[in-house]
Amino acid sequence: MQTEATPTSTPDPRQLRRAIYTGAVGSALEYYDFALYGLASALIFGHIFFPTLGTTGALLASFATYGAGFLARPFGGLFFGSLGDRKGRKLVLLLTIALMGTATTLIGLLPTGPVGAVLLVLLRLLQGFGAGAEQTGAATLMAELAPRERRGFYAALPFIGVFSGLALATITFRVLQATLTPEQLLDWGWRLPFLASVVLIFMAVWIRLKLKESPVFQQLSQSQQVIESPMRAVLRNARRPLLATTLMRMAETGCSTLYATVSIAFLTGFASRHLGENGANLAGIGTNAVLAASIVSIFTTPLFGALSDRYGRLAVYRGGALFGALWALPSWWMIDSGEPTLVCIAVVGGFALAANSMLGAQCAHFTELFGNRYRYSGVALSREIGAMLSGGVAPILGIFLVGMAGGAYWVLALYTLALTGLTLLGTLLSTETRGRDLTLLDDAIGRGAATSPAPAHASVLQR
Repeated sequence: MQTEATPTSTPDPRQLRRAIYTGAVGSALEYYDFALYGLASALIFGHIFFPTLGTTGALLASFATYGAGFLARPFGGLFFGSLGDRKGRKLVLLLTIALMGTATTLIGLLPTGPVGAVLLVLLRLLQGFGAGAEQTGAATLMAELAPRERRGFYAALPFIGVFSGLALATITFRVLQATLTPEQLLDWGWRLPFLASVVLIFMAVWIRLKLKESPVFQQLSQSQQVIESPMRAVLRNARRPLLATTLMRMAETGCSTLYATVSIAFLTGFASRHLGENGANLAGIGTNAVLAASIVSIFTTPLFGALSDRYGRLAVYRGGALFGALWALPSWWMIDSGEPTLVCIAVVGGFALAANSMLGAQCAHFTELFGNRYRYSGVALSREIGAMLSGGVAPILGIFLVGMAGGAYWVLALYTLALTGLTLLGTLLSTETRGRDLTLLDDAIGRGAATSPAPAHASVLQR
């Protein structure tokens, strides 16, 4: 049964600006930690924690620890998503960034060898658990604050911070590569960016303490419609939007991971063999390409969010998936060439254009698909299950398949095609949600989906 929203005042524009600032800066500092781990997995961890396994084996083991973080993310989404629907968005944003920052700092203190490898996995699980609802919280809060007609643009703005954090982590590693010898980097240099993150996390927590709660959640709480078991309600009532969003995450997260981390590992571990190039040189080429893609993504992600406001969420999402499919073979051929310009074009196209065109539309679309009583839980669970099945598996499966094929680049192209196909299937299970009233208690699709327009007096809450 559709429940009508009650009128309320328009949120203070200063609150919207503060949410943009705190969401972007907090996400930048949070994702600096996550991206740091991905780069270290491609360049460092195989050498210092798994040196006896050989090139392919060390990369597989290193990316297995990377994937462990994705394994923990759905559990973090379950816990923090439910907490966000019961206690509010602000509390979760504070807890997740503090938890993840602590785990990242402790990684910089680990001993090398087998003992360090075990502790690395444990800290990676803790890191992933904290990340399980971080980006969901930032995007959900922005969507609930933003004007309805520009929700796609505003909901994508926190991800400016995400790519700024990725750029910061990439610059950090690039500086270390340029100033230290390979021996110094493997001996002690890799610890510095992990230890430095403690300063960044304190800054992020301080910034988020100034954040106000979402008015949409406040309205839900004041009307006494907060439910005690939002995650159970998602699994009972929102199975179709859950399936659709999980599939739609496959290409966005999977391709992001392939182009941002696996491309570097492929260059150093496989392309270097037939090119006769030094692995360190190719690592620098790959790192520069990821840095360029991160910087371009700061602009493309909100751009595609704005385009979804004009042309619809699904039109932009499907366009990104189709471009990703067409880009798959030429991009991995260019990466395999090892030529700096071609590698940069390939990674920018696959990451900043294909993956992040989907992300730009996703930020508002996922928020609009779920009803207000369990929105945080539904978005968090679908995002993190999708991240585990795509981003967590992508580096392990990708490196394994390439190793089985003797370093053939086309294997990664086929893998990219498979991910985009799953995402296109997900868009067919979804529905257009542009402009939907976020105070509605029903989902946009599935059982109990609202088919009637929102009442006129609810328009002030359509944020």
